[in-house]
Amino acid sequence: MPPITFEKCDLIGGCSWQHEFVTATSLSWDVVSVDKPEDVNVVIGQAHFIKTVEDLHEALVGVSPSIRFGLAFCEASGPRLVRRTGNDSELVELATHAALAIAAGHCFVVFLREGFPINVLNPVKAVPEVCGIYCATANPVDIVVAVTPRGRGIVGVIDGQTPIGVETDRDVAARRDLLRAIGYKL
Repeated sequence: MPPITFEKCDLIGGCSWQHEFVTATSLSWDVVSVDKPEDVNVVIGQAHFIKTVEDLHEALVGVSPSIRFGLAFCEASGPRLVRRTGNDSELVELATHAALAIAAGHCFVVFLREGFPINVLNPVKAVPEVCGIYCATANPVDIVVAVTPRGRGIVGVIDGQTPIGVETDRDVAARRDLLRAIGYKL
């Protein structure tokens, strides 16, 4: 393969080397709604290894003995199974259903009860296999998935609704009071 030279690139014609590296392929989009009960939070991310499911399980149980969770991980090669675990069978089933609907390689879905994403995000991000987090929310969420002949990948998320205004001084006071009432600020 010849070395890449950027001198042959121009704004109108592009680069002469692109034909070697850029392939024409089909691309389509899917939007997957994540169905969950109102009292459940969801964390969706990407990891890279079959060991992920066990390491995420250990990270989650290490947060609190009272946290309830279900976890599903889409294996991207080999048997390509949805790997699943958790300490709440309902949440394991919900996570499995969501992972199957998303069907993007190496994505994981965690459903939480009796705990919040803020409590688990750092331990989840500290798992060596975790590449990134797409969302952590209690809101309804849609997953934007790109589909090519190679497979499916999460491109982004739609997390909640659009703003309808800007907070007033009264709203600021209410926000601050809420954070103190639930113990997140002194």
